[in-house]
Amino acid sequence: MSSPVLLVILTLYLALLFFVAHWAEKKANSSRWTNNPYVYALSLAVYCSAWTYYGSIGVAAKSGLTYLPIYLGPVIIVPAWMILLRKIIRISRVNKISSIADFISLRYGNSRFLGAVVTLICLFAILPYIALQLKAISETFHVVTRTTTSSNFLYDTTTYVAFALALFASYYGTRYVDASEKRRGIVTAVAMESLFKLFFFLLIGVYVTFFVFDGFEDIGNKAAKLPDFVQKNTIGGPAEGMNWAFLCLLSIFSIFLLPRQFQMGVIENHRENHIKKATWLFPLYLLLMNIFVFPIAWGGNILFSNTGTNADTYSLLIPQLMNNHVITVLVFLGGFSAAISMIVVSSIGLSTMLSNNILIPYGFLDSFKSANPEDNQKRIVNIRKVGIFSLIISSYFIYRVIVLDYNLVSIGMVSFVVISQLGPAFFGSFLWRRGSRRGATAGIIAGFAVCMYTLLIPYASGAAHYSDSFLKNGPWGIALLKPFQLFGLNYLDPVPHAMFWSLFVNIFVYLWVSVMYRGNYRERNYAEMFVDIDKYINMHENAFIWKGTAYTSDIQKVLKRFLGEDRTRRALSIFHTKYGLDKNQDLADARLIKFAENLLTGHIGAASARILISSVVKEEKITLPEVLKILEESQENIILNKKLTETSNELKAITGELKQANEKLIWKDKQKDEFLDTVTHELRTPITAIKAATEVLHEDDEMPEELRKQFLQNIISESDRLNRLIDKILDLEKFETGKQKINAVVNNLDQTIEKALLPLLQLIKSKGIQLKYEKTNGIHARYDEDRIIQVVTNLIGNAVKFCPETGGEIAITIDCGEQEIVTRVSDNGKGIAEGDFENIFDKFYQSNNQNIKKPLGSGLGLAICRQIIEYHGGRIWAENIENSGACLIFTLPKS
Repeated sequence: MSSPVLLVILTLYLALLFFVAHWAEKKANSSRWTNNPYVYALSLAVYCSAWTYYGSIGVAAKSGLTYLPIYLGPVIIVPAWMILLRKIIRISRVNKISSIADFISLRYGNSRFLGAVVTLICLFAILPYIALQLKAISETFHVVTRTTTSSNFLYDTTTYVAFALALFASYYGTRYVDASEKRRGIVTAVAMESLFKLFFFLLIGVYVTFFVFDGFEDIGNKAAKLPDFVQKNTIGGPAEGMNWAFLCLLSIFSIFLLPRQFQMGVIENHRENHIKKATWLFPLYLLLMNIFVFPIAWGGNILFSNTGTNADTYSLLIPQLMNNHVITVLVFLGGFSAAISMIVVSSIGLSTMLSNNILIPYGFLDSFKSANPEDNQKRIVNIRKVGIFSLIISSYFIYRVIVLDYNLVSIGMVSFVVISQLGPAFFGSFLWRRGSRRGATAGIIAGFAVCMYTLLIPYASGAAHYSDSFLKNGPWGIALLKPFQLFGLNYLDPVPHAMFWSLFVNIFVYLWVSVMYRGNYRERNYAEMFVDIDKYINMHENAFIWKGTAYTSDIQKVLKRFLGEDRTRRALSIFHTKYGLDKNQDLADARLIKFAENLLTGHIGAASARILISSVVKEEKITLPEVLKILEESQENIILNKKLTETSNELKAITGELKQANEKLIWKDKQKDEFLDTVTHELRTPITAIKAATEVLHEDDEMPEELRKQFLQNIISESDRLNRLIDKILDLEKFETGKQKINAVVNNLDQTIEKALLPLLQLIKSKGIQLKYEKTNGIHARYDEDRIIQVVTNLIGNAVKFCPETGGEIAITIDCGEQEIVTRVSDNGKGIAEGDFENIFDKFYQSNNQNIKKPLGSGLGLAICRQIIEYHGGRIWAENIENSGACLIFTLPKS
């Protein structure tokens, strides 16, 4: 295929990515396509870069099964995600963490230096890795177009691809000043690319296996005749087993520590329950990505035996050999997707670390203190945009100068070993309380130094074509210091060897220094907050220990410089409401200090946030014993609301019954403010009407009998309304506290709907509404019939309210799927406002998109419906029918 045609295809593909990202950003809050567990799980497949797409085939062709450990590691650790990843996500969410550098530096006392060290390690590891992706794009482009690489960068297609990706990532990766905000556009685009690369890889796998050859057996029989086939495709003895074990461990570290994985898995996680879907979908994705690696690799060895062909490109060369240009281009697009998704996500994560942990705290922080909010926000965004652009362009120059001499896997492995140096400090941050800043810093630096000696320097000397005497004889001829056989360890390959020694030194130094030099009070405070995050998840500001003098007005001024007047006011209002504090109090406590630091962390990083807040407060040092004493004495109070804390002396005399009630209050604390305000208003309305009517009757003895009856009828109606509202509130409370019982038996859904319709038919007829309901052949399900009648009655009642005054239509349909039964109730009203699809199921919420006047109702009906359906293990949601009103849908499990 000619270069211009392929360039046009690439341009169209990049345009599609821009469109998807733009659409996802617009639909971020309302679209189920951009916010669901499948998109989250697919975004994690950014792990599968060009190394996976091309490099695994090259390794399988040359070394047999040794490509597998890099994928076995993530599969082994995935079951632990429900504990480890959930814990990491919770820590990051409550502390507004935006990168792995922020995560590690915050845990160890908000250390600015440690954050910078982590950032430099990531840059050192990932920039060559990004360069690797550009190398893959360049090599495969020339394979597809049958052209040669040009030394002139102006004639190198990768130059323009790098430029386009830099523009894309810098635009969609910096849409928000707060780096901890979710980037739905990027996530959706990456998920789409994950689908593409999987589909195209399976396509070439099926093509090679069943069209070029006659199946797996045919490939196996022909490959068995090649030299070293059996030897390459066995695990081997204990030495090879040790190599596999270390490579598996390396990939386990990488699935947590790679900036792109931390970005997708932690920062972009919208809901914790999405992890459940990822725990089986991500391993399935890795399985599918590897199922055809062996057939393609050995099919290529059969077809290109003794030709010196680059095995990394077999997936392109085989269809090209068969003159199948369509599959060749599609496979190229899959590899292109694998490369650019890694480039974009990695550059976003690295730019956040670069700005928040090096550029701002060490360069721009002082200038931010005097600027206005608009200028500060623009400068932060511009710093990140320039950072993303510079990182990708820097990687391009690394690709041009260094990476050209190495294959895909070698560079990827080196990057994995370098990034694994963050492992002890990272995992120790939320698993071990004694880990200290000195220990983490010393461990990372020592491990990286060993990694430099045992891996990076030998690889760099190979790139520079220096003499290999250093590798064979060791420095100054000392055999025990050979980089690839340090201290006589000669049975490990270079990568596992470097990993063993670097992590051994790293862990030893981390543990030894942490035990010998204990951290300060701030480190121990964050250690408790990280290790016991589940205790502090709802009231984490209470766990922050601080002593000194601080004024609310000073903190407010700092916040306004970055958040602006309105957002600062809203944030502080939420804070004061949450803890029941007086908005006009002058002195700030530890909770406000922590709250302010969190607000700033997403903008400028944890270290810079601490520096700014520290500049306007006077902190008194606290000894470590004091910290431990405070944490021990107030462990229960940390979880409770401040109002409960202030009355703790009275609560000491109360029995265990009141403790149980307090735990219940804590669980409801999130909802109480909004609930109390709304329910007070809803209860006051009928009471006010009753009072007004009663006063009129009391004061006017000569009122006509007919008018008196009308007032009495109003009192009765409002009393009934008050009674119904109270019943609904009590009903909802039973569901939310788990006291409600569901008596599920097998029922006929048609008959249930008919029972629900019976009392409503006269109302429907009187309003001139046409009812369309087609009975099924008798669909049965297990449910509580009274509760489902309540749901159907409510949905039909809503449809009646929102039908137009003339020509109203209501349709009820039932569809039986493989796993669930779907019931739809639709009307031809105005439909539901785009932002209300989720809100209408909230308590007391009533849509503004109404026909003529506000419909009568308590605002609790749909909230109760959702509780009933979820109790049955089903789902309920709303959507609009194009040009035809709204549709409310609920499902029931079929079994």
